[in-house]
Amino acid sequence: MTIKLEGRVTGPWVAELDRLWEQASPTLASRQLSLDLRETTYADAGGIRALRTIYSQTHAMILTSTPWTQYLAEEVKAKSQKQPDVEVHNAN
Repeated sequence: MTIKLEGRVTGPWVAELDRLWEQASPTLASRQLSLDLRETTYADAGGIRALRTIYSQTHAMILTSTPWTQYLAEEVKAKSQKQPDVEVHNAN
């Protein structure tokens, strides 16, 4: 399962991400989750908190493509004990 985020993860979009995760998490079962941040341009503290919640529950694979999305992935994983590798996919 992949959650693909685009643009800004802030304000009402954080609430939407929380709502999506609340609905999707019970259906995940044993499937691996990927958080696709490659098209994400910004995340505020609430967005990072929401992503950390998802990551802490799943240890999802985080897909990045830019220095910004790599930084965001590091912030999301910062408080987690288990940190799988971040995959970098260039937009070329």
